[in-house]
Amino acid sequence: MTALPAEPGDIPGAFAAAWMARDAAALAALFAEKAEFVNVVGLWWHDRAAIEKAHDYALQSFFAETLLTPGTIRVKHLGDDVAIVQCRFTLTGQRLPDGGAAGPRRTILTFVAQRTTEGWITQAAQNTDIVDGAETMAHSGTLRAADYRG
Repeated sequence: MTALPAEPGDIPGAFAAAWMARDAAALAALFAEKAEFVNVVGLWWHDRAAIEKAHDYALQSFFAETLLTPGTIRVKHLGDDVAIVQCRFTLTGQRLPDGGAAGPRRTILTFVAQRTTEGWITQAAQNTDIVDGAETMAHSGTLRAADYRG
């Protein structure tokens, strides 16, 4: 098994390194056996094996040529053994369903991490796309980002 990060703020870098190596097993090893992961469209995986399977598929297909770059990282400790880690990521190189090149994406990935004797492990994660110029989602036939501010 891949070594766990020594500090909670090291989790985003370890996640990005596994992503860039296209190593879904190493990526999943950052998560507890019964971890939860919600992706940007609300797909919800309930354990390490499901997290690995989903990422393996994506990293071998539409994310096969991507560059995942961590940006700003914030860590909020909730006591000595639990932390919330948030990181802004930029993703480039994604393929569209028709094989064309998708534009760059920015996300905020939130990890809920727990200290173990081996290091920090993720118990839950949620990835959220950043949509410029929007403040919520709205629905009138098709769900779309919307801005109510004017």
